[in-house]
Amino acid sequence: MVRNEMYEVLAEVVRNDFVESRHYGSVAGLAPDGTLAYARGVPSETVLPRSTTKPFQALACLKAGAPLEGERLAIAAGSHTGEDFHVKAVEGILSDAGLGADALQCPPTWPEDEPAKAALIRAGEGESRIRMNCSGKHAAMLAACAANGWPLDTYLSTTHPLQLMVRQVMAGCASEEPSPVAVDGCGAPLFGLTLTGLARAARSLVLSEDARPVADAMRAHPEYVGGTGHANTEFMRALPGSVDKGGAEGVFIAATAAGHAVAVKVIDGSPRATTAIALRALAALGADTTPARPLGTVPVLGGGRPVGEIRTTPEGRP
Repeated sequence: MVRNEMYEVLAEVVRNDFVESRHYGSVAGLAPDGTLAYARGVPSETVLPRSTTKPFQALACLKAGAPLEGERLAIAAGSHTGEDFHVKAVEGILSDAGLGADALQCPPTWPEDEPAKAALIRAGEGESRIRMNCSGKHAAMLAACAANGWPLDTYLSTTHPLQLMVRQVMAGCASEEPSPVAVDGCGAPLFGLTLTGLARAARSLVLSEDARPVADAMRAHPEYVGGTGHANTEFMRALPGSVDKGGAEGVFIAATAAGHAVAVKVIDGSPRATTAIALRALAALGADTTPARPLGTVPVLGGGRPVGEIRTTPEGRP
C-alpha cells in the first residue's frame, strides 16, 4: 500500500556520475489477480490519463459499431508518428465511412516522424490534421458516428452519444466513475481516473473478452500504435503478448499477457523515463522483462556521446 502521502523519486538523470535532475511521481502496479501489489508515491491520486485512454476510446468505437480491425483498430488505439503508412490507414477508416480528412477535428500538426516531416517540407506541404498523432482515434470516432447516424460535427462534445459511451467503457474497465472531465490536447473529452483505476483499465485490456480485440490489434500491429523506432512499438515487440501506451504529461500504462499491469505518472510531466519506470514495476511484480532491458535506461549525451543515463531508483526513495 501507499507508504506515505508523498511522491517518490522514480528516476534520476545522471551526467558524469552527478545527479542533475530527479523525476518524482507515482506508480500503481497490479498482480495478475488484480490486487495492488506494487505502490510508489500516491497511486490513489486522480490523474488525467491523456493518450493512455486511446485503447479504451477505440474499444468504445468498436462497441458502437465502427468497422475496425487489424491495423485500423491499432491506429485507433495509438498515437502514431505521422508516417505515410499511418496516413493510409486513417484515410481508409474515413473513406469506408464516406468521409474525407476535412471531417477530422483534431488540430493540424507536422508528423512526429522526422523523415516524414522532412519529406513534406521538400514537397512544399505543410501541417495537416491527418498527420496529427491522434488522427486515428478521431477517424475511428467519426466511423462510429457514421455507423449509427450520430451527428458528425459535434462528435467531440461531452454530451455526444459516442463520448457518453467512451465514459461508460472507461468506467467499466477501471471499475470506477471517471472524473473530472477535461479537454485533451487533440480536442477530445478527457476523463480522469485514479492511477490505480488506470492500472485496472490496463489490466482489462489483456484479460477482458470485450477488450481483447483492441489488445490483439495493438500486439499484432505495434507500428501503428507508435511508429518506426517509437518506444511504445518497441516495448510490445520486445515483450510479446504485452500492451503499452504512453500519454502526454508523463503518463504510461502497460500490461502483460498474464495480467500484470502498471500505471505511471511522473509529476513534472516528462515522459522520458516512463517506459523504464514501468519496466521496473513489472519486474517487481514478477514479470519477465529481460527482453526489454535496452528500454530500461535512457542515455544522457555529452558532445554526442553517452556520458551518463536516466536510471530508475530503488523503491522507497522520498
